[in-house]
Amino acid sequence: MRPSFFHHLHPPTIPARQARWRYTLGAGGIAFFLAIVIIASGALEAFYYIPTTAGAPQSIQTITYLVPLGSFVRNLHYWAAQLLVLAAAIHLLRVIFTGAYIPPRRLNYWIGLALFVLILFLDFTGYALRWDNGVRWALVAGTNLLKTIPLLGPGLYTAAVGGGQLGDEAVVRFYGWHIFGLTLGIVFLGAWHIFRVRRDGGIAAPPPEQRQDPARITRFELVDREVMAMLLVSVLLVVFSAFFPAPISSPISQDLASGVEARAPWFFLWVQQLLKLGNPFIFGVLIPVVVLGLLVLVPYFAPTRRAELGRWFPRSGRIAQIFTVFLVLTVLGLTLLAIL
Repeated sequence: MRPSFFHHLHPPTIPARQARWRYTLGAGGIAFFLAIVIIASGALEAFYYIPTTAGAPQSIQTITYLVPLGSFVRNLHYWAAQLLVLAAAIHLLRVIFTGAYIPPRRLNYWIGLALFVLILFLDFTGYALRWDNGVRWALVAGTNLLKTIPLLGPGLYTAAVGGGQLGDEAVVRFYGWHIFGLTLGIVFLGAWHIFRVRRDGGIAAPPPEQRQDPARITRFELVDREVMAMLLVSVLLVVFSAFFPAPISSPISQDLASGVEARAPWFFLWVQQLLKLGNPFIFGVLIPVVVLGLLVLVPYFAPTRRAELGRWFPRSGRIAQIFTVFLVLTVLGLTLLAIL
């Protein structure tokens, strides 16, 4: 069989042992597929979305209730975005728990980490674009965190919302960040990420002379597995989009601080819970930045031996694994506290 363009994105062969589902979890390929779904469905929504304080919630209502298949497309966009956060997080955890962050893959680990951060902010800005009562936390508490940053805070706030207060300029700025700034950044880093995977020889594995199983699979079989994963995810997306509608609420009133329960998007509930502990800069900005910085340094304080690559929880990566497990449990615990 003659390789297609998609086949050429993969190495000619990869080790069979490291190509198994229970090793890769298929998270990287699934994340790529979900990103395509988000871009396609978002492009359709853009035909009807009006980026103003009055037009945004009205256009969401129009898409949901008046446009043919508009509700399904919006639900598809919403659920693909939620699943993308999960798939990207699982992929990042897989890389850490298998030690696949050592040279020559250290740079690609950092690119993947940057992609994950951009995905979170892409979801955050999309969440805010509803401009209804369900997004007050994103608009008020989330943006006000920028003001707490010493020296740079006011300038960052203005750059983020387009002015000194939340209004039409903020909607336009969020819209611009969502469909251009963050999306183009993700497309660029995503292409670079895929290129680096290809350049580094595919999935991380021990040196050939130290592999327990010399068997390899071809790029054709690998693509077949990825297509199967995409089909399964497509079925899941269709089911969720058909039976579980995306959140929608009444338009935001003039008083943004009026009495509606503050609730962050689910992936930032842990930050909301941290904010209850004290100083907003320390608990809402500094701690998340420190955690991100520690994740950046993982390849340095927990390098994995090459002979231990290609399997879960290599002994030489214990420090990174313990730190990551502690981080995940902390985030989950804070999220549960915020929900309860």
